[in-house]
Amino acid sequence: MKTVHCVKLKEDLPALESAPIPGAVGQKILEQVSAKAWKLFEEHFIMVTNENRLDLMDESTNRIFFEHIDSFLFQDNAQVPQGYVPPAS
Repeated sequence: MKTVHCVKLKEDLPALESAPIPGAVGQKILEQVSAKAWKLFEEHFIMVTNENRLDLMDESTNRIFFEHIDSFLFQDNAQVPQGYVPPAS
């Protein structure tokens, strides 16, 4: 299994098998982000989508998606939506 030094989690972890999205950003993710960190991002963006009631068919959601990729994975400064209350365990 291929590994990558994950820019998000700061350790060597199993890599993604293929780019999760097309294009240069997808290639950057493939080269720098572990499968575990991508899974964390997916969970984060599902929460953002639900809390902000984003329409996945709206082009503005695509912009928000890429902004969150950058802030969550590469800048490590992603914010949860204002008023978000995590579900009780």
